[in-house]
Amino acid sequence: MLRWHRPLMLAAGAMALLAVALIVPLAVDDRTLDGMPLWAKPLKFALSIGLYSFTWAWLLSLLRRDRRWARWAGTVLAVAGVAEVAVIVFQAARVRRSHFNVSTPLDATLFSVMGMMILALMVANIVAAVAVLLERQADRPTTWGVRLGLVISTLGLATGGLMTGPRPGQSAAGGIIGAHTVGLPDGGPGLPLLGWSTVGGDLRAPHFIGMHALQLLSLLPLALTALSRRLPVLSHEQVRLRLTLTAGGLYAGVFALSTWQALRGQPLIRPDGVTLAAASALLLAALIAAAASIRAPKDATPAADRASRAEATR
Repeated sequence: MLRWHRPLMLAAGAMALLAVALIVPLAVDDRTLDGMPLWAKPLKFALSIGLYSFTWAWLLSLLRRDRRWARWAGTVLAVAGVAEVAVIVFQAARVRRSHFNVSTPLDATLFSVMGMMILALMVANIVAAVAVLLERQADRPTTWGVRLGLVISTLGLATGGLMTGPRPGQSAAGGIIGAHTVGLPDGGPGLPLLGWSTVGGDLRAPHFIGMHALQLLSLLPLALTALSRRLPVLSHEQVRLRLTLTAGGLYAGVFALSTWQALRGQPLIRPDGVTLAAASALLLAALIAAAASIRAPKDATPAADRASRAEATR
């Protein structure tokens, strides 16, 4: 890890330290902002950006060719992520909203800075994703896990743009432009720590789900390889590839479904019949695909068996 992308590793380390430091004010400061503990949002963003930076440092370490433009994209990711969290912490210290707040010239300037940082992060994310997508990894399951994770996480990052447009009745004179919640003002009842609305649609849910495909789908093939020692069927690369593709399809479906649900003004934890039906169909399709995936290829033997037989022949 010491040889991974240094700015991203520094960003990940800084966010880890910040997250630990924020536990104290979160525990002792009983002030709230928009119905949430004052320091909950800085803590969430510190954890999220820290994990995001660490994952990108790992992904860029997979590049076998030295692409300078990819390293620069990683540096932009690190700087943009840290800058955004810095603004969020600064605004929390002032007991002011960080997002959508244009009520004073300083607040408007800080929100504009955050917007520029997010735009830079999105562009750098795409550039770095192209660099990683051009690389073939050690095996096909890992290659496709990384590819699917990058595509879905980029789409998840892009959902942030759905929050920035003015809502009906909003204007700069009112001090707020944009919202997380669909159909209701921000600040109503929400899930503990996450703050996602429990009475209206909340675009933070698909934003979170999509962004963290980068970690979950990229690491899934590694987990399947580790499990292959206990489950012989996973020794077949083709089986691991099928399961990875199935998981990617399921994750993409969950992301799409949560986005659709939020845009309809529906709380994540209170789906209606149509949403439940779509979720049930998605789960059923994934279970059928997973069951079909774990059948070992008829003409294939585990990689370990092939290697041992080849050695015996020699």
